[in-house]
Amino acid sequence: MSEQPHKPKKQEQEDARADVTEMAPNVLRMELPIRMPGLGHVNMYALLDDDGAAVVDPGLPGKDSWNAIQHRLKQAGLKPKDIHTVLITHSHPDHFGGARRIQKESGATIVAHQSFRFGVMESTDESDVSVEDLSASEDDAAHRNVIDRWHHRTPWGGQHPRPPFKMRMRWRVARWLGRGMVPPITKPVVAGQALRLAGREWFVTHTPGHTEDHICFHCPEEGLFLTGDHVLPTITPHISGLAFHDDPLLQFFESLDQVAAIENVDKALPAHGHPFDDLAGRALAIKEHHYDRLDTVKRIGRELGPSNVQAFSQKLFKQRSWGEMAESETFAHLEHLRHTGDAATHRDDEGFLIYECG
Repeated sequence: MSEQPHKPKKQEQEDARADVTEMAPNVLRMELPIRMPGLGHVNMYALLDDDGAAVVDPGLPGKDSWNAIQHRLKQAGLKPKDIHTVLITHSHPDHFGGARRIQKESGATIVAHQSFRFGVMESTDESDVSVEDLSASEDDAAHRNVIDRWHHRTPWGGQHPRPPFKMRMRWRVARWLGRGMVPPITKPVVAGQALRLAGREWFVTHTPGHTEDHICFHCPEEGLFLTGDHVLPTITPHISGLAFHDDPLLQFFESLDQVAAIENVDKALPAHGHPFDDLAGRALAIKEHHYDRLDTVKRIGRELGPSNVQAFSQKLFKQRSWGEMAESETFAHLEHLRHTGDAATHRDDEGFLIYECG
C-alpha cells in the first residue's frame, strides 16, 4: 500500500528559522518558535535606531522563546537590554508573551492599543488562525474536564473557546508563582498616532476583527506595513463570535477595506508567514473567502431547517475541526446573516439560540 503524499505546509505553519533577514534598512525579521495549533513560528520584527531597537510581537512566554529572542538579537549585535520599545499588535499570547521579560531586562516602553485586554469575554483566548487551518488537539479530551476560568457556556450553549490544556496549565502555574504573563501597557495608542521608529514615522492603524484591540503599523516613507494577524499571506485569521461588537464579521470586513485602501504600501510584513507585496489584493481575497463561507452557511440552513450553532458548525467544518473554535466562528457568520436579514433566530426551551436561514 503506497503512502499518501504529505500535504505541504502553509507558510504560517513552517518552523522558525534561525536566520535574521533584512526587510528594509534598519528593519529586521526574526522568526521565533511557537507551539500553537496551525502555527510554526511568529515573526518578531526589530526596528533599529541610534538608541537600540524596538521589537514587534516578541513571541510566547517561556524558555524556548526567550532563548530564541536572545539568539536572534545577538546575530544583529543586540542584547535584550538594548530594546527600548515593545510594540504589540494584539492581545494573543504569541504576540505579547515576551514583552514582560524584555521590560524586566531593559525597562522598555510597552506599546499597544488603548483597548488592549487579555480576558475571557473577547476572542483573545483563542488561536490566531482560522478553524480550517487547525488540526484536532490530542489533549482535547483531557482539557474538557478541567474547571478553570474558561469553563463557562456561550450564548449558543457550547463551551467557551480555550487555549490548549498544557498552555493553560503553564499559565496557571506562572500565576501561582506570582509571575504574571500579561505586560503593563505603558504607552497606549490610538488610530492615527505617529511613532518614531527606525528613523521613520510609523502610523497606528486600528484594525478590529481578529481581536478588538488589533493594530497595524504603516511606514509610508519606506512603503512598509506591519500587518500583525489582520492580513496573513496564506491562511485567514480566526474571527470569533465572542466579541463586544454586535457583528464581528462586519467589523472585520470594514477593517479589511480600510487596509486595502491605504496608499504607499509596497511590502506587507505579517506576524506569521513570509512578507508579501499585494496587501490590498490579499485583504480582498480574505474578504471573498468569508463571503463564500456565508453562502455555504445559507445553503446549510436550507438543508437543516431551524438548527443550533453546533449543527451548523458540524456541517460547515470537517470533523477534525469540530469544537469550541469552529462553533465560535460559525456563530460569527450566523450573526452576520441575522444582521443582514438573511437569518432569523429564536431561543429553545433551554434559552439557547436556534437559527433559520431563508
